[in-house]
Amino acid sequence: MTYRALCLTSAIALTASAAAAEMNFNRVASFPVVANMAEGEDTARESSAEIISASADGMTLVYSDSPLGVVGMIDITDPANPQPKGNVALEGGEPTAVSALGNTVFVGVNTSESFTAPSGYLMHLDMATGAEAGRCDLGGQPDSTAVAPDGSFVVVAVENERDEDAGDGRVPQMPAGHVSIIPLNADGTMQCDAQIRANVTGLAEVAGEDPEPEFVDVSANGEIVVTLQENNHIVVLSSTGEVVSHFSAGAVDLEGIDATDERAALLFNESQASVPREPDGIQWIDTDHFVTANEGDMDGGSRGFTVFNKDGSVVYESGVSFEHAIVQIGHYPDRRSDAKGVEPEGMEFGTFGGTPYVFLLAERSSIIGVYDMTDPANPTLKQLLPSGVAPEGAVAIPARNLLVTANEADLLEDGGARSHVMIYEYQDAPAVYPHITSAGMDTLTGWGANSGMVADADGTIWAVNDSFYGFQPTIFHIDPSQTPAQIVKAIPVTRGGQPAQLMDMEGITLDGEGGYWVASEGRLDRGILHALYHVNADGEIEATIPVPSELLAVESRFGFEGITKVGNTLWMAVQREWADDPKNHVKLVAYNLETEEWGAVRYEKAEPATGWVGLSEITAHGDHVYIIERDNQIGDAAVTKKVYRVALTEMVPAALGGDLPVVAKEEVVDLLPYLTSTGGYVLDKVEGLAITEDGTMWVSTDNDGVDDHSGETMLFSIEGGL
Repeated sequence: MTYRALCLTSAIALTASAAAAEMNFNRVASFPVVANMAEGEDTARESSAEIISASADGMTLVYSDSPLGVVGMIDITDPANPQPKGNVALEGGEPTAVSALGNTVFVGVNTSESFTAPSGYLMHLDMATGAEAGRCDLGGQPDSTAVAPDGSFVVVAVENERDEDAGDGRVPQMPAGHVSIIPLNADGTMQCDAQIRANVTGLAEVAGEDPEPEFVDVSANGEIVVTLQENNHIVVLSSTGEVVSHFSAGAVDLEGIDATDERAALLFNESQASVPREPDGIQWIDTDHFVTANEGDMDGGSRGFTVFNKDGSVVYESGVSFEHAIVQIGHYPDRRSDAKGVEPEGMEFGTFGGTPYVFLLAERSSIIGVYDMTDPANPTLKQLLPSGVAPEGAVAIPARNLLVTANEADLLEDGGARSHVMIYEYQDAPAVYPHITSAGMDTLTGWGANSGMVADADGTIWAVNDSFYGFQPTIFHIDPSQTPAQIVKAIPVTRGGQPAQLMDMEGITLDGEGGYWVASEGRLDRGILHALYHVNADGEIEATIPVPSELLAVESRFGFEGITKVGNTLWMAVQREWADDPKNHVKLVAYNLETEEWGAVRYEKAEPATGWVGLSEITAHGDHVYIIERDNQIGDAAVTKKVYRVALTEMVPAALGGDLPVVAKEEVVDLLPYLTSTGGYVLDKVEGLAITEDGTMWVSTDNDGVDDHSGETMLFSIEGGL
């Protein structure tokens, strides 16, 4: 078998229609930060890569891990094969930020007893030994750090953050924050006694008496820019702490957004007026301009980024364009619609191959926007890169053609992905991600949580979304011959002309007459039936076939996860055991469209190493049905992600309620190498399988609607061997 159209590790395979290669960033590795724990340590503790930096030679990464109270280090001598260098525990506090200088690193450490008694220090740490080289008291709680490009000083945003449970969570809440500037000696050691605590009170219109400095950066000529996020204000300081300029970050009018939570639908038909930017991350792109990531906090969050001149004039405003681009690649976090949408938070700047780039981190959609900043008044979106869950920090290493992100979310308690550091290389190669997009459609079309698939005679693919979008069930028509694959049509599934509800579409097959059969996985405690739906070409449900009483008597919520049609018989794969199934056996259920008779066979699945193993899809092709069998594990814990096949001669249904024959299965392909081929960790939900007439298998993953998930959707093909 050969793997087409995506990539294998760092070797990019071009399709026949692909254009000549150009420089792009592609992910080459993912490092789970739990791997930095020493042998014997409890790995079931929360750990988180937050802010990240790199040694002068670009061979060592260093990051703050606040939950664990450590600074972690990673050896990236071989960037495609990062190795753990371990953790350095901090004394009596938690790290909030790191900034490297040479082969040492400055670490902001929060030691606050309370919100009203903030404290902290700046530690100077030797990367090679882990030994402390110096410490300066900061007089408050540090947030971010930055080192002057010439190495003459280090600056710290001392936030003294507010208590979100006090005073309705609003500023002012004293004590006020400040900006600490600490001169450095020629050998990089700190001059604590010469520390300057720049006063930034009395500048902002919003709670000017209580500035909360959030993020700092230093320009090539030594000027400091700092965001006062809660105050919606920006301040430019000299290297000695004088105010050069200051101004409100302003507000943005937003059109074409989804601003309503809890409706389980992607509807971008709302607007918001005068939304305060409330920027978080900020980066100089030259000595006159800087860029803000407008995350928002108390009252704002304009979902994009802004280019400012240091005099306060707006040079460029992205508006909704960044968010719309994210919508089109299936990464929009619908459950964050009423709370800042994709939520740009951090950013990095770097020049690669002579081109200046800003890397904009969208925390809630787990995406990195790569913008060409050659013209600050006209940034160009070049790429959208997949990250781990909740990118928080990034570091560019142009000398090695590398970009690195720290992704803070550790979903250990929810059985999700652990926190990861991800590494990208600037390559003479096509962009590998996204795998699928709706960007070519006439209207802005969001998508996600794609489940079952089926191939049409012309080589195109039909797919359905699942119950995550319960008020917007949709059939998507996909052209996989393009790179990335193109959604060309979205058909709402309706009942009586209105969006159908109480469905969980997990499988789709063609009826041979221009319509579709859809399998819905039931959840009776939520009013969702285990059922088959006949849907016409326009998406209207024409018939509903509930499962018979013999199945209802033994049902569980892990129901139909795929559907295929063989002659006049529909076959459905049941995900997990029902009450009458032996251990590690599940049903393949049959429904005869002519006789209306139900039957089944049994399928023996793998014994799970951890968690559970179930079926996710069933697709007929030639003399076999092909079945996805997978565990529910992520990353290194994943064992079973495979495609099996069963001969049609085995698929002879027996009557329900009696003994059911167990079919013989044959392994076709192990999907684990493909699931790691783009440098990411193994995604758990491999849920779609479509096989074209020429035998090409297309496999897709379900991104859970970008809820406690990176949002990444893989769609890849495997040719031959069927």
